[in-house]
This record gives sequence, C-alpha cells and structure tokens, in this order.
Amino acid sequence: MGREFIELFEEWSKSYDDTVDGHNLEYREVFANYERILDSVVSRVHGHTIEFGVGTGNLTERLLNAGLTVTAVEPSPAMREKAAFKLQNRTAIVDGDFFEFPKPEQVDSIVSTYAFHHLNDDEKAKAIAIYSQLLKSGGKIVFADTMYLTKEHHEQAILDAKASGFHSLANDLSTEFYTTIPFLEDLLKENGFTVSFDKCNSFVWIMEAEKL
Repeated sequence: MGREFIELFEEWSKSYDDTVDGHNLEYREVFANYERILDSVVSRVHGHTIEFGVGTGNLTERLLNAGLTVTAVEPSPAMREKAAFKLQNRTAIVDGDFFEFPKPEQVDSIVSTYAFHHLNDDEKAKAIAIYSQLLKSGGKIVFADTMYLTKEHHEQAILDAKASGFHSLANDLSTEFYTTIPFLEDLLKENGFTVSFDKCNSFVWIMEAEKL
C-alpha cells in the first residue's frame, strides 16, 4: 500500500487505538474529530464497499454496522490480527494493498482513512486509474486523509510541527507522501469523477469522488 511501511504498521498496531483516541499529544490534532470523520465517510457510501488500510478495524466496524458488505484489505499481519479480534469474524480481512486486492464483481464504493498518503503521486495516479475501471456510474471513492491546499501549506505544517517540538510528526510530514488538493482534483477529473473536499481538522480532509 506502500508495503515499505509494513514494519511501521506492525509496531504501530500496539498503540494505534490509543493514538486515535488522543493519548499521543503530537498526533492529537491529526486525529481530532476522529469519530465524526469515520461516521462521515460511512454516511457517503453505499453497497459493496472495498476498504483499504483497515488498520485495527475502526472504520470497518462502522461500515458493517451500517449494513454494508465490506471487502477489508490490510497489508500488515499485526493490524489484521487486531482488526479480526475487534470485528469477531463479521467479515474477512484480506492481505492486500491499494493495487493488489480481491476484485468483487460488484463494487459500489471504495473507502480509506489515514492511508492514501503512503502512496507517492505517481502511485496515487495508478490507483485511481484502477478504481475508475472498477466502479460504474454513481460509484464512489471516499478517502479521509491529510492533504494540503498547496505545497506551501504542507511546508508550513512541517515548520509548525518542528516549532512545537513535535519531531515525530515533523518527520512523518517530511517523509510520507502528503499531496495537494488541486493534484487530486485534476487526477480524479481526468479519470471520470466529480469530486469535492471537506475539511475535518487542521490536517485531514474528506475527498468524495463520484464516477460519472
């Protein structure tokens, strides 16, 4: 999904839920309004849904509670184990990533939270092209992730993290592949989608794209 980040996921599986609950000061703002973000993603989708980067299963649980059929995709064995325990076998959690995953006959929605930044811009373009072929008219991509209005906003976020002494956050913002909203907007339009963006906190936006 980038599978180069699996070692990080394996370690983070031990504390991920504590982090999203706000116990890690550095990442508190990144996960501000976390419950509402998940609920908002669920409210925008329908039908058979593929979820990428399941993590510990927080979004998956909500999708299932909403009555959706979910193909849950997660590359990290440790994360899959955590999610399987949380979900109590309500759906299978399969080994896969943004490119390699089971492709059901009918796919209505594709979702992900806090994961698309593991792909660089070329990989994002490759992924969106795959989803464009998979979805029919009215199908949705709904991703919640950190993204920026401009590259300058991204650079300022790194400076702000350093000024606050949040060195892990600054390193994260510097080394992962956070992109800009104009890039994503152009990419999705080129692949036959309409798209809108809603800001959820200082870092995270929800990208909602519908296939024409």
